Amino acid sequence: MLAAALVLVLGGIATTAYALRKTASERTAASASGAPAASTSPSPAKPAFTGWSDPELVGKPYGTKVQGLLTFRGNPTRTYYGQGPVPRSMPVHKWQFPKTGGLCRMSEDKGKTTQWCGNGWTGQPAVFEKDGRTWVVFGAYDGAIHFLDAATGDRILPDFPTGDIIKGTVTMDPDGFPLLYSGSRDNYYRVIALDRDKPTELWKLSANAVSPVMWNDDWDGSGLIIDDYLFEGGENSQFHIVKLNRGYDANGKVTVNPKLVFNTPGWDAQLLKDFGDSNVSIENSVAIYKDTVYFANSGGLVQGWDISGLKAGKTPTRVFRFWTGDDTDATIVIDEAGFLYVGSEYEKGNARSKQVGQMMKLDPSKPDNPVVWAVKDQGTKPAGIWGTPALFKDIAIFDTTGGDVMGLDRATGAVRWKFHVPGNETWQSPVVVDDTLFIGDCSGIMHAYDVKDTNAQPKLLWELKIGGCIESTPAVWKGAMYFGTRAGAIHSLSVS
Repeated sequence: MLAAALVLVLGGIATTAYALRKTASERTAASASGAPAASTSPSPAKPAFTGWSDPELVGKPYGTKVQGLLTFRGNPTRTYYGQGPVPRSMPVHKWQFPKTGGLCRMSEDKGKTTQWCGNGWTGQPAVFEKDGRTWVVFGAYDGAIHFLDAATGDRILPDFPTGDIIKGTVTMDPDGFPLLYSGSRDNYYRVIALDRDKPTELWKLSANAVSPVMWNDDWDGSGLIIDDYLFEGGENSQFHIVKLNRGYDANGKVTVNPKLVFNTPGWDAQLLKDFGDSNVSIENSVAIYKDTVYFANSGGLVQGWDISGLKAGKTPTRVFRFWTGDDTDATIVIDEAGFLYVGSEYEKGNARSKQVGQMMKLDPSKPDNPVVWAVKDQGTKPAGIWGTPALFKDIAIFDTTGGDVMGLDRATGAVRWKFHVPGNETWQSPVVVDDTLFIGDCSGIMHAYDVKDTNAQPKLLWELKIGGCIESTPAVWKGAMYFGTRAGAIHSLSVS
């Protein structure tokens, strides 16, 4: 277990940014005059939001057309964790898939071929309501996407095979089209139709379809679909925007006619010079707030791109740049005011990562000095953050690769509470539903804590030994939770 040195750093860290213009949709604090109302007539209705990602939907479901968890961490700001009720006492282990054997495959990574089993980082299942029942859909390390009945764990559709393992979370179409979006280590990001007898590939994007590329051809990120556009980053180190052109044919079958309308390298010359490494892949899932899309890369570069003019044919422009100094694979989380919560690893241990820290809150409206606060986790390398942070009430919850879980004051970064879980490796992204924090560890134990009082040390409600490192983020939905382990199976825990 890794010792962690936790140090609070308040502001004062200047980015190595180029001089970048501030976006027109910069976050501003609302103010009130305090004057009495001039009349008793009702105030005018608030204008409908016309941008890409409405700030009022932070922490809420991904639209209203499909009920469920449709993408990694639930919505475009990556802040929706599911729906209760949740197991507050020891849950029932309802089913596992497969019942025997494991979801395993041999796969090559960095020149070494090994067996991968089950699912892991990030690997959160999609759970949603369709055709009168609840579906659980996920990609796994057997190189296939699986479609299960949440009540029984039985297949609804045949598996969809790919040419290699699947690490990331699939995305279901939020507008009700029977479409699934997923990447694989086989080089392709796919659009798959679900209104046939078996899942059917309609289109795929090669990691080598754009240039220049760097690092490899895997797709870990969970894409976002908004207004017929797909936003996705790849381990080819490029960020992509695709116009999907969804529709239906004369027989009522779903169709797409995708066009890649924008791509850009996730790195720049300054990053390559400062980082001194070509591993600058985009492994996290992009997040969108108002008219800005955010992502980070394995070189520690956090970026924001203005997409306000995309539908009118205007090329996106970069409006935010910040360097953490080290591998930043955890997905960026965005709060109601547009602040970014970023978790970074501590592998290189260079001067920048030592200075900046590993858990941070950034204000993108101040691109020249965006650090609101930062907390360090700089024990024995590797240290730092692999899991995506969770926002709950007035705290941000981070878990470290060394097994520490911390609740940080969202305003100041002060450590409100901290506890340790076993397993030497905590990569799962913490999930909070109905005042209950769920966190798995690499010893194969799922833990549940009461965090209703954000100032109090969390109270352990239960812990259940499942077996196998729990890296994948659990999906919590209507009395049950679903997650996989590296031992080879997907599990369902239920309140009854």
